[in-house]
Amino acid sequence: MGVNKSTLRTEDIEEVQTVSVFSQREIKKLYKRFKRLDKEEKGSIDIEDFNQIPELSMNPILPRIISIFDVNRNGQLNFKQFIQTLSNFHPNADKHDKIKLLFKVYDINNDGYITKDEIQKVLTMMVGKALTNEQILEIVEETLTEADVNGKGKLDFNDFENSIEKGGVGENMLSISFYPFDF
Repeated sequence: MGVNKSTLRTEDIEEVQTVSVFSQREIKKLYKRFKRLDKEEKGSIDIEDFNQIPELSMNPILPRIISIFDVNRNGQLNFKQFIQTLSNFHPNADKHDKIKLLFKVYDINNDGYITKDEIQKVLTMMVGKALTNEQILEIVEETLTEADVNGKGKLDFNDFENSIEKGGVGENMLSISFYPFDF
């Protein structure tokens, strides 16, 4: 994909649209932002570059989210991966896709299940020092008790999705505003 070029080709935009909810106009604007983040013009950006986006820099699970889209496992995202990542945060993104992303955030070892330890690790990332270890463990136990309907001691995607749906998580889950694209 023409990441090192100064402009995107129509084919590049069309390819990126297949993995995102962004319009062509939005993709072009995001490409300009990507180019500003990619100061070394290497065709990719890393976690430090993402931290320059205010709406994302405040997110304590950003490293987990980036690792999900970093298919090469090199700590870098190309433009297509960048768009795919941001697309999940678009207000118009499919709620089911957002739940799948959130499941992947918790499924650290990528085995299709979320364990007690994984919930604890992600929760600790999210709350930092705001809660004690005992409080975190209490939340983890309560979460597993409520969501693990079959008593497996871990959550599969259906358990997780049902728990999210039952909890009444709104349409704004994992959404950030990209307008007026000045991030």
